[in-house]
Amino acid sequence: MGREANCVCEWNGVPAPVKALIEPPELILRGALRRKIPFASMKQVAANGDRLRFSFGEDKVCLLLGEAMAAKWAKALLTAPPTLAKKFGLAPASTVRIIGRIDDEALRQALSEARRVATGPAELILARVNAPVELKAAFIKAADLLSRGVAIWIVYRKGPGHAINESDVRSTGLAAGVVDVKVASVSPQLTALKFVKRKSPPSK
Repeated sequence: MGREANCVCEWNGVPAPVKALIEPPELILRGALRRKIPFASMKQVAANGDRLRFSFGEDKVCLLLGEAMAAKWAKALLTAPPTLAKKFGLAPASTVRIIGRIDDEALRQALSEARRVATGPAELILARVNAPVELKAAFIKAADLLSRGVAIWIVYRKGPGHAINESDVRSTGLAAGVVDVKVASVSPQLTALKFVKRKSPPSK
């Protein structure tokens, strides 16, 4: 997950209590002030003592984060985020087993250099699911590769109001004998959890 903090945001000098989250490619403000600020639209990002300052269009924004966190956030916002392909662990010509329909442009771009396979060996599994039945079926279809130690990314819709949520995905994976080890934001609409084969407990 991205960094998050409860702090005060001064928007053009007007203070408001917020929860601030770094969720690449956006800085998200929730609470008394609600904004989604793309990294690409932030200018003059700098840490000034306990404050993180930047410009957004014509507006001047300041987050009171504390000296250590302000410096870390400034560095994070000024560092180019990893590509989605890198988050997934994809290299050019990686072999990927696709389950479900790739209906998101960010996913298409991440997979553009990968070699997709319908069956047989693969270095990674990527499943795009929307409903509980699709989620369960994805783990069943991937069972053979999962048993050999191949990781699977489950990609689903983020936020409330959808047929499945993070808890559903995690519990279904655990029931299938795999455990989640990483999360990645895919796009404004999608998120993903990575699962790997659960290690056997050491013999006594």
